[in-house]
Amino acid sequence: MKDKNLKTDSRRQFIKKISTGGILAASGLALGSLSSCKEKSAEKTAVLTADGKLVQVPNSEIEEMERLNPGAPPLEARKGIPGKKFVMVVDLSRCRNARKCVASCDKHHDLTPERPYIKVLEMKDNKSSSPYWMPKKCFHCDNPPCVKVCPVGATFKRSDGIVLIDNTRCIGCRFCMAACPYSARVFNWGAPPEGKLDIPYSPETSLPSRKGTVAKCDFCPNMLREDKLPHCVTACPNGVIYFGNEIEDTVTNGEETVRFSTLLKDKAGYRYMEDLGTKPRVYYLPPVNRLFPFEEGKEKPEES
Repeated sequence: MKDKNLKTDSRRQFIKKISTGGILAASGLALGSLSSCKEKSAEKTAVLTADGKLVQVPNSEIEEMERLNPGAPPLEARKGIPGKKFVMVVDLSRCRNARKCVASCDKHHDLTPERPYIKVLEMKDNKSSSPYWMPKKCFHCDNPPCVKVCPVGATFKRSDGIVLIDNTRCIGCRFCMAACPYSARVFNWGAPPEGKLDIPYSPETSLPSRKGTVAKCDFCPNMLREDKLPHCVTACPNGVIYFGNEIEDTVTNGEETVRFSTLLKDKAGYRYMEDLGTKPRVYYLPPVNRLFPFEEGKEKPEES
């Protein structure tokens, strides 16, 4: 087929077609396999739209589509995914502060550098021990103080364990920020870096962000609804972050899948500041038998 018979859709048209029925790669691959197609293609990827039209889409458009994958609307987003109880495990022995998790999270949530959802902290338990890196985000607590203090029900706890914020309700009082003992939340002082995005707002993507509201790590539930891992998990080059379903007792870092309970038991897993009684759903494995020596001064993601 000649190129003149292939149309190029605008970003808006492309996203609309996805939202009304999805697309398949011209080769017959599912949407989740498009990433492998775009890597092989120099500039564009041929895809079939929901109405059966063959189009060539720039790889940048596909990346945009993946980034702007719409989540559930506000009311639907308050319902958890049935049969799921999401949990995360961070292996501190694997972290070398590559910051790929930060870069991926920033990209997919349209975040500016001064208000990241993920912070990689330099930690040192005592003067005699060596330092280590600790990725920190929202802990999606089972006993979340942020939810209790919100006067308008903007922040809520779902049945699948995820804590979200509905910016259509948020009044910017920042009571939740004061109540969070982990400083996991950020305030949207200005407009998103790319302006108002042409998608419906969803608490599951935190997009488009709204000036004068609070935001935080959301565990990427729009990805979870498609049985895909959060962006920070797949972006990490060292397999630091495991994610999974506590009900099924399994977690994965994208390379290996292990039993959640066994991982915690064999590697002495713990929860950060557990004595507060917040019951975080993020666990840590201590930084023993490290894969990498500690390196100071990394502030930007490593080059691929």
